[in-house]
Amino acid sequence: MSAINRKLLRDLWHVKGQALAIAMVVASGVAMFVMSLTTLHSLELTRRTYYERHRFGQVFAGLRQAPDALAQRIGAIPGVAQVQTRVVKDVTLDVPGLPEPAVGRLISLPRHPETSLNGIFLRAGRFPEPGRRDEVLAGEAFTAANQMRPGDRVRAVLNGRQQELTIVGIVLSPEYIFQIRAGEMLPDDRRFAVMWMDHEALATVFDLKGGFNDVSLTLLRGANEAEVLQQLDLLIEPYGGLNSFSREDQISHRYLSDEIKQLRTMGILTPSIFLSVASFLLYVVLSRMISAEREQIAMLKAFGYGRLEIGWLYLKFVLAIIGAGVVIGTLWGLWMGRGLTEMYSQFYRFPVFFFRVDPLIVLAGIGLSVLFGMAGTLRTVQRAALLPPAEAMRPEPPGEYRETWFERFGLQAFFSQTVRMIVRELERRPFKAALSCLGIALATAVLVLGRYGIDAMEFLMEFQFQVAQRQDTTVSFFDATSEEALSDLRHLEGVIHVEPFRAIPVRLKHGPREKELSLMGLDPDGTLFRILNEDGKEVPLPPEGVILSEKLAELLGIRPGESVAVEVLIGKRQSGLFPVTGLVSDYSGTNAYAARDSLHAFLREGPQLSGAYLTVDSDAEGALFAKLKETPRVAGVTINRAALESFRQTFAENILKMTAFNIMFACVIAFGVVYNTARISLAERSRELATLRVIGFTRGEVSSILLGELAVLTLVGIPLGMLVGYGFAYALSQSLQTDLYRIPMVLSPFTFGFAAVVVSVAACVSGLIVRRRIDHLDLVSVLKSRD
Repeated sequence: MSAINRKLLRDLWHVKGQALAIAMVVASGVAMFVMSLTTLHSLELTRRTYYERHRFGQVFAGLRQAPDALAQRIGAIPGVAQVQTRVVKDVTLDVPGLPEPAVGRLISLPRHPETSLNGIFLRAGRFPEPGRRDEVLAGEAFTAANQMRPGDRVRAVLNGRQQELTIVGIVLSPEYIFQIRAGEMLPDDRRFAVMWMDHEALATVFDLKGGFNDVSLTLLRGANEAEVLQQLDLLIEPYGGLNSFSREDQISHRYLSDEIKQLRTMGILTPSIFLSVASFLLYVVLSRMISAEREQIAMLKAFGYGRLEIGWLYLKFVLAIIGAGVVIGTLWGLWMGRGLTEMYSQFYRFPVFFFRVDPLIVLAGIGLSVLFGMAGTLRTVQRAALLPPAEAMRPEPPGEYRETWFERFGLQAFFSQTVRMIVRELERRPFKAALSCLGIALATAVLVLGRYGIDAMEFLMEFQFQVAQRQDTTVSFFDATSEEALSDLRHLEGVIHVEPFRAIPVRLKHGPREKELSLMGLDPDGTLFRILNEDGKEVPLPPEGVILSEKLAELLGIRPGESVAVEVLIGKRQSGLFPVTGLVSDYSGTNAYAARDSLHAFLREGPQLSGAYLTVDSDAEGALFAKLKETPRVAGVTINRAALESFRQTFAENILKMTAFNIMFACVIAFGVVYNTARISLAERSRELATLRVIGFTRGEVSSILLGELAVLTLVGIPLGMLVGYGFAYALSQSLQTDLYRIPMVLSPFTFGFAAVVVSVAACVSGLIVRRRIDHLDLVSVLKSRD
C-alpha cells in the first residue's frame, strides 16, 4: 500500500466517530431514496401487470337502463376494441356481527369471465352456479375485514325483498384495488362490500333482463379517447346515461395514481434534504482537516506529490465516507422497501404484489449521494490541491481579535470569565458559528418534517369528523324522495335530530374547462354538515348561487363574482348559470354547495332529498340500525365513528409507520450534526483548552467553555430549525395536493417540542462524549506547537 493511501486510512481512523455519523446521515438519505423509489417501481409494475392480465377497462359509463342491442352500436364507435355490458346495483346488507347496515355493490358476472373485461381473480372458493340468485362472490377486502370465508352468509335487500346470499368465492378485481365508495372520504372495508352474482339472476331480480345499466370499454391502440367518450355519451343519453369517464377518473385508479405520485415526491424531496445535511457536514469536517494538515500538505508536495494526487487523496476521503453510507443505506432501504411493499399489500388488493429491485434506482442513489458530496467539498479539495508549499508550511494567520460587544459597553463585569470566553469565540469566528448553527437548525427542521404527517392527519380527522361534519350517521337513498322520508326518519327510535341534503350529478363549465361532480344542496340553517374554511370559520350558504372549493375553482379557472355553467346529468338535464359567491378551503374532493331551495327551483321540482344527516342516541343505535337494514329505499348508511375507526386501523397505522421511518432518519441526522459540531470544536480548540488546563483551570471549567459554546449554538439553532422545518413541511404539503384530497399545513406545539427535545438530548449525549475526551486530553502532545 502506498504511503498516501496509508495516510488516508489514518485520517479516516482519526475521525472515525465523525465519519460514521456522516455516513449514517448519507445512509438515511439513500435509504429513503431506495425505499421510496423501489416501492414505487414495484407498485407500478404490479399495477401494470394486473391491468394487462385481467383486461382492465379504459372507458366506463353508467346509465339507468338500456337494451342489450345498444352494445352493438357502442362497439361500432371508431376506436372501440371490446365492449362489456353488465348490471350494477347497490343494496343494503345485514352482515353477521355488524350492528349497523352495510352497503353491497352487486355486479353481474359475464357469461365468459376468462375473456371479459375487468377480469375476476378467484382467491378462494368457486364461481356461482348459473341461474343461482343466492350465490355470490365477495371482494377480499370485505371478507378479510369481517373475517368471512366461503360458505358464510349475509342478508340483502334486493329490489325491496329480503334475500339471503351465500358467499361461495373470495375474489379480486382490477376495478377495486382500492375499495372506496364514490363520494366517501375514507374507505370502510367492513361496511362496503363488492359482490358478483350470475348475470341472468341479477338482471332478473332487478327487472333488467335483456338489458344493462353499466358498460366498460377498451380501445384500440392510437384511438382518440376524447372522441370515443363524446360518441358514447350521445348513445347512452336517451337511456338515462351519466357521463362516461376514462380510466384516469376511475376512483380506484385515481387513488392508486395519487399514491404513486406522493411516493415519487417523497422519494426525491426528503432524500435531497438529508443528503444536503450530509454535504454540509462533509464540508465542515474536510475544511477543518485541511486547515489542520497544512504542514502535511506542504511536506507531501515537497516529496513530489502533485496537485492531482493531493486532490485525489481528499476526494477519496469524501468518497470513502459516502461509500460507507451508500452501502448501509442501500441495504437499509431495500429492507424497508420490502416492508413498505408488504404494508401496501394490506390495503391495495392485488393477486400478487411484485417486489422488484431496479438496479437503476440503486445506481441513481449512488450518483445522487456522490453529487451532493462533491457539491459540498469540491471547492475545499481544490483549495487544498492548489495550496502553495511555502504558504502551507506557515500556520494559518491568527484571527482578528478585538473587544466583544458587551466589553465595548462595559458589561463584562456582569459576566463570568467562562461566559466571556464563550462569547469571544462565537463573535470572533462568526462564519464557523453560523455553519454550526445552520447544521443544528437543519437537524431540527428534519425532525419537524418527520412528524408533519401525524399532525396533518390528526387535524384532518378532527376537522372533518368533529368540527365540519358533526353528524353521527348519514343515510342516503337510492333515488331522490319526497320530504315524507324526512318525517319518517325523525320518528325512528334513537334519532335526535335530522337535516336533509339533495345531491345531483352535474357538469360545471367555465370557458373551455369543465368538471363533473355532485352538487350538494344543503339547508342554510343546518348545524350538522357545516361548510367551513381551513381556519374553522363557517361560510354561509347564499340564497342564490354556489360556493366552490378552492381546488375546484382552480381547476375551472374561476373567481368569486363570476358565473359557472351548471348542466344536470340526470332527468331532464337542465342547464343554467350560477354565480360563484365564495370559495372554501376544504380538504377532500372537489366540491360545490348550494342552498337546497335554490336547487329545487333550478330543477323545477318540489322539496326532495337524496339523504339526511342524523344525530343519534348511542343507547338506541342498535334498534335504529336494525330498522334501517329493513328499509328498501335506503342505499347506504355511513357512521362517522365507524369510518374514523376503520381509518385509524388501516391508513393511520400505515401513515404512522412511514412517519416512524422519517423520525428515525431525523434522529440519526440530529445526532450526526450535533456530534460533529462538538467534535470539530474540540479538535479546533484542543490546544487552547489544554493551555487553560496547564495554567490552572479545572476540568469542569475547561469543559464548560466548550460545552457552553455548544449550548449557545443549540439554543439558537433550534428555533431557527423550527422555522426552516415549517418551510419544509409547507413545501411538502403543496407537492402532495391532489383533486381527491389536500394535506393541511398543520404543525402542533408537540412537534416543535419533540424536535427541540431530541436535538437537546443529542447535544447532551454529544457533550458527554466530548467531555470525556476533554478529561483525557494529553496535555504534553496537544501543546506541541507547529510554530
